[in-house]
Amino acid sequence: MSYEMEQALDAAYVMPTFGRSPVEFVRGDGMHLTDSEGRVYLDFLAGIGVCSLGHGHPALVQALEAQVPKLLHVSNYYYVEHRGAVAALLSKLANNDDVGARRLAQAIRTGDEAKLAAAAKPAAGEEVWQTFFANSGAEANECSMKLARLYAKRAGNGGNTIVCLRGGFHGRTLETLAATMQDRLQDSFRPLPGGFVACTPNDVDELRQIFDRMGGEICAVMIEPIQGESGVHPLDAVFVQAAADLVHGVGGVLISDEVQAGVFRCGAPFAIQLTGVEADIMSLAKGIAGGVPMGACVARSSIASVFRPGDHGTTFGGSCLAVAAAEAVLCELALGRYAEHAREVGAYLAVRLATLPHVTEVRGAGLMRGCDLDEEAGDAHDVVARSLEAGAVINATGAHTLRFLPPLICANDDVDALVGVLERVL
Repeated sequence: MSYEMEQALDAAYVMPTFGRSPVEFVRGDGMHLTDSEGRVYLDFLAGIGVCSLGHGHPALVQALEAQVPKLLHVSNYYYVEHRGAVAALLSKLANNDDVGARRLAQAIRTGDEAKLAAAAKPAAGEEVWQTFFANSGAEANECSMKLARLYAKRAGNGGNTIVCLRGGFHGRTLETLAATMQDRLQDSFRPLPGGFVACTPNDVDELRQIFDRMGGEICAVMIEPIQGESGVHPLDAVFVQAAADLVHGVGGVLISDEVQAGVFRCGAPFAIQLTGVEADIMSLAKGIAGGVPMGACVARSSIASVFRPGDHGTTFGGSCLAVAAAEAVLCELALGRYAEHAREVGAYLAVRLATLPHVTEVRGAGLMRGCDLDEEAGDAHDVVARSLEAGAVINATGAHTLRFLPPLICANDDVDALVGVLERVL
């Protein structure tokens, strides 16, 4: 089908919730996308951080080719291949156990059940994390918030208020929108569900005042270690530690929304690990299955154990196809030392972005970066459009901020190619 036909059908029959760029991508290979006219583009958005292994990675393609003819879906009433192995691997990663995760990933790849059982077995004193599989980041966050409130009711302080941060983003459902403390996103959909209170990021004094005022009414603090949609703004380690201490002090839990910053993107399995603080519950999605829709809520077993059959559920979450994809992606990320790679190439990206004309600040970690532009650069959305014309796919989060979320296979040469485009565009 031609681009013109697709554009016409889309305009007539698809709800106008997105302003689309004038291009139709039909193929991908590694760091590159090809449009319907055969033109090739350098991809520094990766489907908004989704295509963690780039396009057409052999590990993911082979896993999907093997799974599709076998079984796509049977529902969560039954056991399926790969689901338990993925959950076990997420537990190792949540513990930041690099050696254990690699050992388990290798056992999964070989298919040796004896080695898999040995690698998956918790060591003495090792924390076990349990996973609920969903379809998206919003669903993962819904599960995280429900679990926090249920834990408070059945085993915690009985509170039901969740402290969230201004400028954060947790999803588009009414509940996750209520947790997203941005008026421009909330105003059109009020009234929103209650039980949320806002705090300014990195303001420890304001956070203490909230706890002084509300105390045991608070069941959780929900953070993004790096706020992506506001323009890639990292939280200070001191603030994250204070949030953990305060919420634990009243018997609540710390939720880390890792939907965008997690799954090795920022140089660690999960971005909160960069702060030296451990969460109690984490929400995952985007890069976890390399492009197959998937989300996950990962929690300490002492917290997850309050769930009982019927408390939460999903039809499609944890499907045969999704967990096969996630297994392939997570094994590749664990075995390929992508955390170290993301740190190294991400640092190079930050340095190169800082040399560009009109760039006033570069933020972020690993391969999640944002840069602010001065007034003379014009609107960042126009910069995105001109970059697309010049052959590079990037993103703007506001009038003066560019965001970069390349596949984790990104190399220094790809960074140089991007910077060359931006030099011409700016």
